[in-house]
Amino acid sequence: QVQLVESGGGLVQAGGSLRLSCAASGTILNFDAMGWYRQAPGKQRELVAIIGSGGITNYADSVKGRFTISGDNAKSTVSLQMNSLKPDDTAVYYCAADRRVIKKFRPDYWGQGTQVTVSS
Repeated sequence: QVQLVESGGGLVQAGGSLRLSCAASGTILNFDAMGWYRQAPGKQRELVAIIGSGGITNYADSVKGRFTISGDNAKSTVSLQMNSLKPDDTAVYYCAADRRVIKKFRPDYWGQGTQVTVSS
C-alpha cells in the first residue's frame, strides 16, 4: 500500500555533508510524522530524527546541532541534512512514516535504506 524510497547516501570524508531524501508513494500519502532511523553494523537500529505535525522536530542527542530534518508530511516527503559528519555516523539510514501518532513515533512503513559511509 505504501512505499518509501530513500536517496542521497554515499561515501564522504569526515566533516563533510550529505542530504538524504525520502518520498512516499501508494494509497496513503498523509502521515502524522516521518523520520529517519539508522543502523550500524552490530548495533541496534536507532531513531535519528523525526518531524511531526506542525513541523515539530526531535533529534537524537548524538546528532543535535549537526543534522536537520525537514519535509512535508502531507506531501509525504522528508529530508535529512547531515553536516559535520563523523565516522560514527556510518550506518544504513532508513526512512520511516507513522500514519497516526498517538503517543510515540511508531513507524508503520519503512524504506529499504541507504548507505552512508563516513571515512576518517
